[in-house]
Amino acid sequence: MRRFWNDRRGNFGVMTALLLVPLCGAAGLAVDFGRALSVKSELAAAADAAAVGAIAEKSKAVAQALAIQGDGSVTLDKSEARALFFGQIPPDLSDVPVDVDIVLTKTNGVITSRVAYKAAMPTTIMRVLGRNEVNVSDTVTAQYQTPSFLDFYMLLDNTPSMGVGATPADVAKLRAATANGRGGADKDCAFACHIVSESGVEDTGSYYYLAKSIGATIRIDVVADAVAALMSTAKVTQTVTGQFRMSAYTFGKTALDAGLYTVATPTTDFDSVSKATSKIELMSIPSHSYPNNQTDYNAALSGIGDKIKSTGGGTSSADRQAIVFLVADGVGDAARSNCTKKLASGPRCMEPLDSQYCDTLKARGIKVAVLYTTYLPLPENSFYKSWIAPFQTEIPNKMKACASTGYYFEVTPTQGISDAMNALFHRIVSTPRITS
Repeated sequence: MRRFWNDRRGNFGVMTALLLVPLCGAAGLAVDFGRALSVKSELAAAADAAAVGAIAEKSKAVAQALAIQGDGSVTLDKSEARALFFGQIPPDLSDVPVDVDIVLTKTNGVITSRVAYKAAMPTTIMRVLGRNEVNVSDTVTAQYQTPSFLDFYMLLDNTPSMGVGATPADVAKLRAATANGRGGADKDCAFACHIVSESGVEDTGSYYYLAKSIGATIRIDVVADAVAALMSTAKVTQTVTGQFRMSAYTFGKTALDAGLYTVATPTTDFDSVSKATSKIELMSIPSHSYPNNQTDYNAALSGIGDKIKSTGGGTSSADRQAIVFLVADGVGDAARSNCTKKLASGPRCMEPLDSQYCDTLKARGIKVAVLYTTYLPLPENSFYKSWIAPFQTEIPNKMKACASTGYYFEVTPTQGISDAMNALFHRIVSTPRITS
């Protein structure tokens, strides 16, 4: 150092003086750009959070995007965008001027949030070089799969075969209570037939009321309770108001005028559907031997198809996916000239469900969900042995063929119908929707 200070030749000092400015500028550049990179990292994290926050299920912007019919976009106003963005910025950056734009774009049922930000960060040492600020900018996106908007058409089999005991214990109760037979009916009967004469007079001594008096639960009662309970599940499962609409139908109130019977029309009022379905009863018949049109799956499936005017992809409230939710034991019992099995008597045909009628619905884009309530073998029942037992093994295969892929569920007497119904419902609503 002594030699440096004593050197009077000048060239080294002049060179140092000339290099001092660029050296200081380079140092300032490193400091300011390092600071800029740190700020950009923090702003990027804030933008990520804002992009995700903009497509939160309960956000105002998402609600606006969902209301759009088809594709479109929603631009957040400046104050809302800044509030969403600056809510994620650390306090030490609150004085950094940032310009933010947030746009939500809906395309094929997918909502994409785009957060574009630009910040001008004041410099320090770089001011020596005439640079007063460093611009930092970036664009961040996030995607939200819109919920599926679904219309459920619950088709509930309430025909006499659903009067069987709900569990083996209930079957045993009914058999024990009917050991002596009644009114020409089979002895040891496991079916709680609901007898109402053609004049409308109820036989309060029929097996339907006998089941109630001895505390034997029949399958239709369990189904009715399960559907009512499902309404509570639907209410808490939907992510946006109006996501699901529910309706319910049976095969008719009486065998005399059997046909698709409307229990509840499509509605978002789940409580009203719950109340209506809880009152579903077993279809009544004039006598134990009444032969005609008790369980006409062909007519019921065709009828439910007529109720469904259109179906879509489920991408919005205006593009709803129709779901037929069939709960049944799969054995048809109707007058049929083209019976696939041996005729029971006259035109009366006992046969498995014909899945071609399900295929007709599926060809229209309607999804078919099937909850098969296992048809119980009744080896001690003479009618069962003659007419049902020969095709017993075909019943579950036909029911599965009716269902759309992945929408089939079988529940046995030892399982809970309500749990099975909930499981199938969750399987339907959680199925990914193809958007492109």
